[in-house]
Amino acid sequence: MKAFVFPGQGSQYCGMAKDIYQQYPEARSLMNRANEILGYSITDLMFDGSEEVLRQTRYTQPAVFLHSISVATILGDMQAGMAAGHSLGEYTALCYAGAMSFEDALRIVSKRGELMQNAGTLNPGTMAAIIGMDNETLEDLLDQAGSSGIVQAANLNSPGQIVISGNIDAVRKAIELAPSMGARMAKELVVSGAFHSPLMKPAEEELKTSLDGITINDSRIPVCMNVVAQPVTHAGEIRKNLVLQLTSPVRWAQSVEVMIAGGVTSFIEIGPQKVLQGLVKRIDRSVAIDGIDNAKQVAEHLATKEKQ
Repeated sequence: MKAFVFPGQGSQYCGMAKDIYQQYPEARSLMNRANEILGYSITDLMFDGSEEVLRQTRYTQPAVFLHSISVATILGDMQAGMAAGHSLGEYTALCYAGAMSFEDALRIVSKRGELMQNAGTLNPGTMAAIIGMDNETLEDLLDQAGSSGIVQAANLNSPGQIVISGNIDAVRKAIELAPSMGARMAKELVVSGAFHSPLMKPAEEELKTSLDGITINDSRIPVCMNVVAQPVTHAGEIRKNLVLQLTSPVRWAQSVEVMIAGGVTSFIEIGPQKVLQGLVKRIDRSVAIDGIDNAKQVAEHLATKEKQ
C-alpha cells in the first residue's frame, strides 16, 4: 500500500510552488482561489517574499498547505491507501482524504496560524531539537528541566530525534543539561512560540470554535492522526483530535510504525522539501520513500503513472 505524507511548518522556502503555478493550470486556479479566500496574495509571499516574512506562522501555514494540496490536486487519481501529515500537514492530509473542503481547510489553516502566532506572543516560549537521546532518558531530562517551568516533548519525530517545547527558561535548562545526559546535540530552534505545549492553550478554544463552524466528513481513506498515532476515518474523532493537537505531542515515529504495520510499504511526501522523507528513513529503512515538491518531480510521477 502507498501512503501520502504531508509536511508541516519549517518546510517552507522562498520560491516554493512557483514552477508548479506556471506549468499546471489546475494548480494555478487553486492558488488564485486561495488568494481570493485569504484576501491577500499568499502566492506573492511564496514566490517572491522574503524568508523572514514567509517564516511568520500566519503566512507559513497557508503557504505550506497550498503548496502540498496543489501537488496532490495535480496528481488526481494517483491514489494512496492511507495518509498522514506532520502537525500543520495533518490538515492537508485530511483535505486530500475528503474530510474537509479546500476552502474550509485553507480558512482553518490560516486561522490556526494566526492563533498560534498570537498565543506565542501572549505566552512567550521556545522549542529545541534533542538528538541522540532515548525516550526514557528524555523523560528524566524533562523532569529536571521542569523545575524551571513548563517543558514537554512536542515532536516525537524518529528514534533519537525529538523536539521539546515550553517556557524559555525550562527549554534552555534542558539544552544545558542534555549533553551530560547523553544527547549528541541540543539546539534551540527559531520559532515564534512553544508549539504543541500547554502554552498554546489560548489558541485551543478559538480553534475549536472555528472547527465547529465547518463541515467535517468521514474521510474516504484512513488518516493516521498525530495525537493518537492511529488511523482515523470518523468525523467526530477527526474534529476532537485537531483541537487536542495544538497542545499535544506530534507522535510521528509511532504513526509511521503503525502505518507500516497496517500494510504501508511506500511513503510519498507531497509538498515542499524532504523533511518527512528523512524521518521515515530513520524510522524504517525497509520501506520505499519518495517525494514530490517541484514541477519536474510532478511530471516524472505523472509519466510513471501513465506507463502503469
